[in-house]
Amino acid sequence: MKLTLYQIDAFTDHVFEGNPAAVCILDSWLNADIMQKIAQENNLAETAFMVQKNSIFELRWFTPETEVDLCGHATLASAHVLFNYHGYTEKTIRFYSHRSGNLLVTKGLEGWMTLDFPTDDIVPIKGLPELDKAIGLTPFKTLKGKTDYLLIYNSQEEIEAIQPNFYLLAQLNCRGVIVSAEGRHSDFVSRFFAPYCGIPEDPVTGSAHTSLTPYWAKVLGKNKMTAKQLSKRGGNLICEYLGERVKISGKAVPYLIGEIEI
Repeated sequence: MKLTLYQIDAFTDHVFEGNPAAVCILDSWLNADIMQKIAQENNLAETAFMVQKNSIFELRWFTPETEVDLCGHATLASAHVLFNYHGYTEKTIRFYSHRSGNLLVTKGLEGWMTLDFPTDDIVPIKGLPELDKAIGLTPFKTLKGKTDYLLIYNSQEEIEAIQPNFYLLAQLNCRGVIVSAEGRHSDFVSRFFAPYCGIPEDPVTGSAHTSLTPYWAKVLGKNKMTAKQLSKRGGNLICEYLGERVKISGKAVPYLIGEIEI
């Protein structure tokens, strides 16, 4: 079997920046074990697989280690592929994930695309010594969402300086850890660590912004905000809080189009 593979850099308008994702469009679902092996072979943060069912595209995401509930940058990459290489002419693509429900991506002007995702339910919790030790810096606030911890710090400089212990982080039973603070040139900044899923530091994490957006909207008193993820590759996003939903906007550029044989 031969499959076309697209590798797209998401949340950027320059190649070698943002977060790379692989995208495969299937006629029908492969066995989950095969999709997991393809993701391992790609060795990217995420590989997205999609199957069209009438007017909806069913979507699943795999890290090199596991299938995940939600992935923003690979959804953005999937939309880029449909809009640019598969002749999709409608303004909005309707995706469906059996783990996260209905997901929309709308094409805007000048290459911008907007994800419409469910808002994460984040709650303040008591600080966890094992988490603070793994990150190496105690936050002034700790919150927990559906799959991730969210740690809030005082400054962008603190976020930039964090050097986590990935071995200790991998022992925590959670998808990942988000660290965040107000930004110098954006409303807020963040980084995302997910060694438990085989991703020490994710370059740009759309799904993490379903947690970040409601938090910072309430703190800053504004519903539309600019965000920057401070990984080595870096990424820029525009986030809008809509109550039960969040809109996360970014751009994407192609890096590779090839063929895999399995």
